[in-house]
Amino acid sequence: MAQTIRPAGSRSPTGQRATGSLFATDGKPHPVQDVLMVVTGVLGVLAFVTAMFHHLHLISSWAGLIGILTGAYGQYISKTTWERFGLIMGLGASAVGFYLGMAHGGLFGGVIT
Repeated sequence: MAQTIRPAGSRSPTGQRATGSLFATDGKPHPVQDVLMVVTGVLGVLAFVTAMFHHLHLISSWAGLIGILTGAYGQYISKTTWERFGLIMGLGASAVGFYLGMAHGGLFGGVIT
């Protein structure tokens, strides 16, 4: 349970050199998890910013919903603590944007009558 942060160039318990990368702290590449983290973050920022404007509720609610789904799947397959941290930040922003978008009119508000 106890974890320490090792500087770049130090050796891990398995004998591998630490890369010092923000995205892959175990020294292995995780391209799918990194893409999901970036997509979740971008959708979270989009949902959060557009939620501040009442007339952009369609964008904020849909971007928030898709951000929540991609972030949840990213959490399911994540490998490192840094990936989980980034995903939680994106998930939080997506959720706030989604909830405010739903309060301002919802996923189909004004489009389907």
